[in-house]
Amino acid sequence: MAALLIAVTVLHLLSLAMLFTAMLDKVWWVSPAVRNTDLWYNCLYTNYTGTWLCANSADNDWLHAVQALMVVSVLFSAVSFLLFLCQLYSLRRGSLFYITGMFQIFAGLTVFSASLIYSLHAPEILSDSSLPPAGHFGYCFVVAWLCVPALLFSGVLYIHLRKKE
Repeated sequence: MAALLIAVTVLHLLSLAMLFTAMLDKVWWVSPAVRNTDLWYNCLYTNYTGTWLCANSADNDWLHAVQALMVVSVLFSAVSFLLFLCQLYSLRRGSLFYITGMFQIFAGLTVFSASLIYSLHAPEILSDSSLPPAGHFGYCFVVAWLCVPALLFSGVLYIHLRKKE
């Protein structure tokens, strides 16, 4: 039972770290002309100075929805972890971690919604920027999609996990 508890905790912390990476790193869309865009900035790599020049992302309703959903998912997952720690010490023997699991499932569903919106509306989101239409999704987009099953799986594990002494 202790091994399962440790595994669920490690999965939760890993998925939370992946959420932070997906939300804050600068590689949601990669253009061939050494340009990257993420949820917050459009960046251009200059060979002359060897630095990234970044400007705020364009004002787009779909992008704002993705930003909000990603922030909410990080909050849900963080609150879920704090609830888990509180429930670990306050629940009676034999009780289930329902609230922790539900918050984790909500985090998974919000990441799913954000990733789905970005994938379906990427042309509209990127049309407002100076990025050329050619390019591909970056690794942060893939990490966001990988968070979905990790969060949902850990949420289901939390719901089925019983507190034992």
